Amino acid sequence: MKLQTRVKLPSQPGNCYTRGLFYDQANLLTANIENLLPNEALFSSLNLPEAQVDNLNQLGYKTMTAIQAQSLPETIAGHDLIAQAKTGSGKTAAFGIGLLLKIVPSSFNVQALLMCPTRELCTQVANEIRRLARYQQNIKVVVLCGGQSIGPQIGSLEHGAHIVVGTPGRLKDHLRKETLHLNHVQTLVLDEADRMLEMGFADDIATIIGKTPEKRQTLLFSATYPDDIKKLSARFQKNPKVVSVEVQHESQQIEQHFYEVRSQSEKPDALTRLLSHYAPDSAVVFCNTKQQCTDLRHHLRQAGYSALALQGDMEQRDRDQVLVQFSNGSSKLLIATDVAARGLDIDDLSAVINYDLSRDNDTYTHRIGRTGRAGKQGLALSLSTLSDGRKLNAITDGSGLNINLKSTDSLPSKLNTPEPPAMVTLCIAGGRKEKIRPGDVLGALTKDAGIPGAQVGKINVFDFSTYVAVERAVANKAMNSLQNGKIKNKKVKVRRL
Repeated sequence: MKLQTRVKLPSQPGNCYTRGLFYDQANLLTANIENLLPNEALFSSLNLPEAQVDNLNQLGYKTMTAIQAQSLPETIAGHDLIAQAKTGSGKTAAFGIGLLLKIVPSSFNVQALLMCPTRELCTQVANEIRRLARYQQNIKVVVLCGGQSIGPQIGSLEHGAHIVVGTPGRLKDHLRKETLHLNHVQTLVLDEADRMLEMGFADDIATIIGKTPEKRQTLLFSATYPDDIKKLSARFQKNPKVVSVEVQHESQQIEQHFYEVRSQSEKPDALTRLLSHYAPDSAVVFCNTKQQCTDLRHHLRQAGYSALALQGDMEQRDRDQVLVQFSNGSSKLLIATDVAARGLDIDDLSAVINYDLSRDNDTYTHRIGRTGRAGKQGLALSLSTLSDGRKLNAITDGSGLNINLKSTDSLPSKLNTPEPPAMVTLCIAGGRKEKIRPGDVLGALTKDAGIPGAQVGKINVFDFSTYVAVERAVANKAMNSLQNGKIKNKKVKVRRL
């Protein structure tokens, strides 16, 4: 008989999760609770190279999150791991820091393979791994996912790669073409494994893992722990350690309001009244279908709002542009379905708006959990039609909320006209393949154009393009300077998104 005990640890100030430690005696997981207390969970307490600790400090990684404190000692020790943790818990660093310790830069074989369910999550994970790897030179991370041409991916692999991050479908394509070789993989990571199984990737995952060495470290990260995950672990892991973190959002941290409309046709105007009254700096608006996303984006733009739509059938370049513009403050509203928003992790999200109610409470909780992070106050607004009774009951039963339906008709407006976004995004035709770095772009704007660094926002460098956000007041000046100047001693093409 397996004995399982759950021990709750104090919440770390400023974080919106509850520390939880899951002991599975059958797997012989041991931990010293005192060492996991917030004021002692420091990266410097781990047995890491000094250069790696310095890089973590520069990135702002000083105190470990709960999943990092529980996972890193096990991964560094070389154990297989099952980690139950959700988006926003710091899980990329929880597996990334450990796997980087084993990378041999002089060997350009694939030494770590990371599987993710979506293109967006692949991109986010790869970017974070690159940041974590800065303490070493020449660590090459390649992203392999659908929605983009396979040719450039094959070219990248021909020049060697240390770490590959990809979706199961595209990874399988490369294995079939024999452009990807996994016989030197030391670390295998399955990120959001439950989602990959839900999306029907079980057979693809098995095929891919079958191409990796039997002697490897396998790290399995999942938000839930259903029977399918247990079967997957039993098949591909050896004596895994098990850790679990509960990511919760306290009710007082997210302000929730429900508004009733008589029919679907009244929703667009009801939404604009909500936006005019609450005036969020940024919001994700959830719809249940792609067509609704398209229609709503058109309505909001006609009303003067900067709105972008994220759809599952978009090309990767277009998806990247949408996410970049939303995350850097160039657009205040992002309209998406649940599928399209998978892997979306935006900091400082002011509000979540359920234009369409979700079909179950778990989805509702996952949606609104994107606001109110890091101890900040969040806002969740939901529209409900007369036919949404069953959905409201599911949310009420699952959450214990006492839902009071209100009308948008009497909401006072705070804004007569929508305010434009604070930032503007410029796209440079050149990226990682041309050795462009964020510092090169920042230097061109601050030194050459004379724009203060405080007026330059996020800089995102992709393989073939670079995006930089600048304050609206200096957008034309920045555009002209980049068009007439040089980056890395080369002329570049620039366009305004």
